[in-house]
Amino acid sequence: MNSFATIIKYLAPFKKYAFLNILLNGLGTLFSLFSFTMFIPFLDMLFSSGEVVTDPGKWELNYHSLMAHFKYQVFLITESSGKFQALLFIGAAVLVGAFFRNFFAYMGSFFMAPISNGSVMQFQRKIYNKILDLPLRYFSESKKGDILSRFTSDVQEIRASISGSLDMLFKDPIEIIVYLSYMIYTSWQMTAIAILVLPLIAILIGKIGKSLKSSSSVGQAANGEMLTVMEETLGGLRIIKAFIAERKMKKRFEDINGRVYQIQNKVMRKHTLASPMSEFLGIAVFTLVLIIGGHFILSDGSDKFSPSEFIAYLVVFTQILNPAKDLARTYNTIQKGMASLDRVNAILDEKMNVPENENPKRINDFKDSIEFRNVSFKYSEKYVLKNINLKIKKGQTVALVGQSGSGKSTLVDLLPRFWDIQEGEILIDGINIKDYKLTDLRSLMGNVNQESILFNDTIRNNISFGVDSASDKEIEEAAKVANALEFIKEKDGNFNYIVGDRGGKLSGGQRQRLSIARAVLKNPPIMILDEATSALDTESEKLVQEALTNLMKNRTSIVIAHRLSTIKNADMICVLNDGEIVESGKHDELLNKNGAYKRLCDLQMV
Repeated sequence: MNSFATIIKYLAPFKKYAFLNILLNGLGTLFSLFSFTMFIPFLDMLFSSGEVVTDPGKWELNYHSLMAHFKYQVFLITESSGKFQALLFIGAAVLVGAFFRNFFAYMGSFFMAPISNGSVMQFQRKIYNKILDLPLRYFSESKKGDILSRFTSDVQEIRASISGSLDMLFKDPIEIIVYLSYMIYTSWQMTAIAILVLPLIAILIGKIGKSLKSSSSVGQAANGEMLTVMEETLGGLRIIKAFIAERKMKKRFEDINGRVYQIQNKVMRKHTLASPMSEFLGIAVFTLVLIIGGHFILSDGSDKFSPSEFIAYLVVFTQILNPAKDLARTYNTIQKGMASLDRVNAILDEKMNVPENENPKRINDFKDSIEFRNVSFKYSEKYVLKNINLKIKKGQTVALVGQSGSGKSTLVDLLPRFWDIQEGEILIDGINIKDYKLTDLRSLMGNVNQESILFNDTIRNNISFGVDSASDKEIEEAAKVANALEFIKEKDGNFNYIVGDRGGKLSGGQRQRLSIARAVLKNPPIMILDEATSALDTESEKLVQEALTNLMKNRTSIVIAHRLSTIKNADMICVLNDGEIVESGKHDELLNKNGAYKRLCDLQMV
């Protein structure tokens, strides 16, 4: 019930549309009942033997008065113009009722659209915003395909559940109440018999729905695994072909695809079971009502109701079966939606591992120093960094070197609080970074990573990413500093050139220079360069290195270096080994120590 209450909560902004939906569905149901009961005077006229209908007198706003006046009007037309004209009058009344019934039904659906689509919009917006807010730790432990599955197929299941919720709360109950009221008014004895069967239907449908929710949850999780395989295949297609691993990947996909197939079969079979079951029970009740009503008629039960009223009663009873069956289907749809909502809420309820103070300090400039004081950090059990002590003065260039896995990238990721440390503290201008406003802290820093991350957009928008007020002149100047202007002008459309998915229409060096231009335009006082030239050829590395040199001028820079030749002029070089700083100093000083740095230089023949 908590999940269902959450769905109803998302309908709150659309309560105006919900009210209109209820009102219009109610009017549609009344006109539907009107259309069916018009057959009573029609049947009376066909089977009567010239019975005289008296004037009912004053109009009253109730069913009995309205029907009496309608019968009297049919009688007058029959007497004055003949039975055929009366039939035409009845037919016109039925058509008018049918028109308004369908008109109001359409208008009810018309106002349902913003409710259904608006709730989906809210869910997707909340999921997307949550994804942007969640720390990197969450995504290192989650599968992209599963997240995409929750964002797409799970949200669509919730959408169907929301539409079903409205039908179950408003439309179907209104129809049942209106039709049931008429049936009770006509014959409460037969209606009581019909009502006695409803609890049995509810119990059976409830059991199916409970089983359906469990199966649906498993099915959505399996669908997420399948999307993960697809996402990994698209990202690693070059490696799959290079290692002739198509057969292996096909086998992997077929296994998960077959599992999804089996689970979805179970879900669909359970979902469709409710309708035939409720229909059979409905027909059973209808047969029972037909026998009892027929018994009243055959035993001269005219005091109960007339044959024409009995036929109208049966017609209305058949109409109450449809919303009853819809309720059964809707209940199962809602159960599927509940399973999807649980999966979506797992993201929305995820706790933030990088909390921010309620009253954080503001910072808009870097004035003095960055200090790592007794910093230790671990992702899980084993410490990745141990007792790091490092002070970086404003304007210095500090290089971090060491073997892969020594903790270099982790160390720089702690500065913008992509991760939070377990022990020690990191200070900027003497204040713990946890006390600063997170957006202010990150605005001080620019990043250029080994993997150039570009978006499927124009060169202009990629360079100005995160800087909304940048002018064309500023963007061009940033590209010039990054040695990117020349190749940009060779592209069709220049700065309006679309770079493709992840910048796939550009070379590695071109992508990296656009990343540098993006950092230049942001103009942060602190630059973090994570092996920015390690994946480039010699010519591209030269151009990128020149761009990096331009970028680091008059800035505090922390450089993770793969090629030691690029950091010989750094103000300080720190050598990391197994999460600890084992040496630090300038290039020549470290060579003279004949230690870990000297061994790294010898390996690269520096």
